[in-house]
Amino acid sequence: MKPLFLAATLALLALTDKSAAHEFWIDPEDFTIAPGEVLLSDLRVGQEFVGSAMSFLPRRYETFVVINGGETREVEGRIGDIPALNMEGLDDGLAVVVHQTGVSDLTWSEWERFLNFANHKDLGDVTAMHEARGLSQENVREDYIRYAKSLVAVGDGAGADARFGMRTELVALENPYTDDLGGDLAMELWYDDALQPDYQVELFAMDAEGNVEITLHRTDAEGIVYLPVEPGLTYMADAVFLEAVEPRVEGGAIWVTHWANMTFAVPE
Repeated sequence: MKPLFLAATLALLALTDKSAAHEFWIDPEDFTIAPGEVLLSDLRVGQEFVGSAMSFLPRRYETFVVINGGETREVEGRIGDIPALNMEGLDDGLAVVVHQTGVSDLTWSEWERFLNFANHKDLGDVTAMHEARGLSQENVREDYIRYAKSLVAVGDGAGADARFGMRTELVALENPYTDDLGGDLAMELWYDDALQPDYQVELFAMDAEGNVEITLHRTDAEGIVYLPVEPGLTYMADAVFLEAVEPRVEGGAIWVTHWANMTFAVPE
């Protein structure tokens, strides 16, 4: 198991403006379902693994599919549905839910909040990068895109995750429902068709009572991160990339953040 950085993480979180870091994740009602049982899942936005459910709105996403039994199925529903995912007829085996949002935007009216966010997500020396581009620190405009996945066991849950070609993506190299994990689960981290070495991955672990522990980890030289896991807990892994862009219109975005996210559970 790779070293944990819990003490450093807690200190960092104490200094960070948490309102600047809202994750987006896929939240199944149950991570293990029987064949023929309906797969229900919310899409959530929030902090520390607690957030509001988003409704089914096709205009807000680019991709929303479930891969199961060698088949890719589009998620369908009625506009406004909560939960956003309601799918039946899944085969025995692993189901991988994949969701890519459209582009959203925000304006950082306070430079320190943007800086706190960048430091928390380990996006590099944004002050130096900002100055090198001759940019103002006032009203910083950012676009953001989310690339979320979730692993759900249908029946025996047998099968494997795979890369589905998103701009950034976490790919589980082990199956948490069938493999002997030995205390950690290995994941690849991809961005722009390349594995990302020495990159931060944030892990949120929730127990049955809803208590959440947050730790920071890093990929190794091959772009693989080993995340510590325990039976009976639910997990979310998250990594963020920062892209410099030229504004398409006056006052447009000068940065784009790309968020990779993965949720899964480890059975008892």
